[in-house]
Amino acid sequence: MNNTPIKTASILIVFTALPDAQSARALADALVAERLAACVTVLPTAQSVYRWQNSIEHATETPLMIKTTAAHYAAVEAALRARHPYATPEIIALPVTHGLPDYLAWVDAATQPKDA
Repeated sequence: MNNTPIKTASILIVFTALPDAQSARALADALVAERLAACVTVLPTAQSVYRWQNSIEHATETPLMIKTTAAHYAAVEAALRARHPYATPEIIALPVTHGLPDYLAWVDAATQPKDA
């Protein structure tokens, strides 16, 4: 591992949810393959209740936790918007305030260009 300390604020967890596990896995594979995310955790399905166009809606969704860096956020958001089936997808990024230094360094390294 790189001995350069990683600032925790540079690591983000981005949340989104897709309508099914197949589309969630496809998106996860694309984000990791493109080095936009070090890891994407595909969670079990969840029941979402929300207001959309003045109606209360219920949906079964597959949530994703995307581990990336702040430097990659714009590209992650663009990739989600381009591939997401929802007109207004949930895209929420939270900063990591604490974490195992080796894990944070791995997230940083895994999102660097292949030749870096």
